[in-house]
Amino acid sequence: YDSNFVPVGQDQRQHLEITRDIAIRFNHLYGEVFVIPDAIIEKEIATIPGLDGRKMSKSYGNVIPLLAPEKQFRKAIMKITTDSKSVDEPKDPGTCSVFALYQCFSGKAEQEALADRYRAGGMGYGEAKQICFDALNAELKEPREIYQQIRNDKTKLNGILESGRDKARVIARQVTDRVRDKVGL
Repeated sequence: YDSNFVPVGQDQRQHLEITRDIAIRFNHLYGEVFVIPDAIIEKEIATIPGLDGRKMSKSYGNVIPLLAPEKQFRKAIMKITTDSKSVDEPKDPGTCSVFALYQCFSGKAEQEALADRYRAGGMGYGEAKQICFDALNAELKEPREIYQQIRNDKTKLNGILESGRDKARVIARQVTDRVRDKVGL
């Protein structure tokens, strides 16, 4: 798609690097055809933690279902693994999966306020999880509703998919035509 920049997670960087290597080699052999994109990796969300603190991944079985119904979504947030510190003990926001997830959906001021509460002690992980859930739910409520509406309307869903396919074909055709022209096909 002739992109100059591609947003990727840290764990996907190698896929973009392979793509870049192939494009550079092709351009070297046949002349400039492909744009060589650079990765954009936002440090704050380079790796989103899953339920068990490892990076979120279907293969790890630790996915937080962001578009699931609200009740199921809340249940998943409340299952996030934490350490065993008591309510009174200070906690380190830098090592907490709940806080890491919260950072993806909150502003700097909110993050600093919650981090201060972690460090001060007097707050349990149940409360932290509820704060995290509230922040995520506020951000995801409307997208979740739209997602459910589209999923429930198969005609609309198929229309959206077909429209996307048609737009992608036009762009892909331009690129494949350039490639065929350069290699003499």
